[in-house]
Amino acid sequence: MNDPSPTPSGAGQAGPVWPKLWPVAALAAAFGLAWVSGLFDVVSIDSLAGHRDTLAGLVAERPFLTALAYAAAYVGAVSLSIPAGPVLTMAGGFLFGRWLGTALAVPAATAGACVLFLAVRSAFAPAVARRAGPFTEKLRPGLERDGFWYLLSLRLLPVVPYPVGSIAPALVGMPFAAFAGATALGILPGTVVFAGLGAGLGEVFDRGGTPDASALLAPPVLLPLLGLAALSLAAMWFRRRRSNA
Repeated sequence: MNDPSPTPSGAGQAGPVWPKLWPVAALAAAFGLAWVSGLFDVVSIDSLAGHRDTLAGLVAERPFLTALAYAAAYVGAVSLSIPAGPVLTMAGGFLFGRWLGTALAVPAATAGACVLFLAVRSAFAPAVARRAGPFTEKLRPGLERDGFWYLLSLRLLPVVPYPVGSIAPALVGMPFAAFAGATALGILPGTVVFAGLGAGLGEVFDRGGTPDASALLAPPVLLPLLGLAALSLAAMWFRRRRSNA
C-alpha cells in the first residue's frame, strides 16, 4: 500500500488571518484618512462657534435628519477612536439641549464603543491579551473577575482612555452584553454633565468667551461622579465578598 500523502503544512490549524483582521484594518484605515483629511481639527469648540448659525438653521429646518447625522457622526468618531467625545457631547447639548443631546449621545457613544469592541474581538483571540502590553495586564484581573462592575467603575470615572475601555474588555473575552450595559450606564452621568455644559455654550459665545475646562473639575461636577464610581466599586467588593463566603 502506498503511504498516505503528507499533511500540508498548516492543515488543521486556524484559517487565514486576514479575514479576521479586516474589521480592525478597516477602522485603522478610516482613522488614518480622518487624520490626513484634517477631520480632527474640524471637531472642536472653535469650529462649533464658527458654524453655530448654520448648524442652528439645519436643526430648525430638518431636526430629525440633523439628529440622525449627529448620531451617525458620533458613532463613527468613537468607533475610529477619534478623541472627540467630550466636544461631540457638548455639541449635542448646544444643538439639541441637555436632555435630547444626552439621549442622542449615550446610544451613539455606546454603539461606537461596541463597533470597536466587536472589531477587536473578531480579529484577536482573548489569549492575545497576554501580549497586548502592560496596561491591558493591569486591567485584566478586574475585568475577568468583576467584568460588568469593574468596567462600570472605569466608565463612570474615566481614569483610562475611552478606546482602551473598549479594547481591553474585548481582548480579555468579556461578554458583549455586559460590556454594552456597563458602557451605557457608565457614560450616562458624564454625558449629562457635558451636554449641560454644551447647552450653555450659546451664552458663552454671545459674550465672546471660550468654555472653561476647569468647570469640569469643579466640586459640583466632579464629586457626584466620584460618588457614583465609589458606589460601583463598593457593589463589586460586596459581590466578591458574598461569593467568597
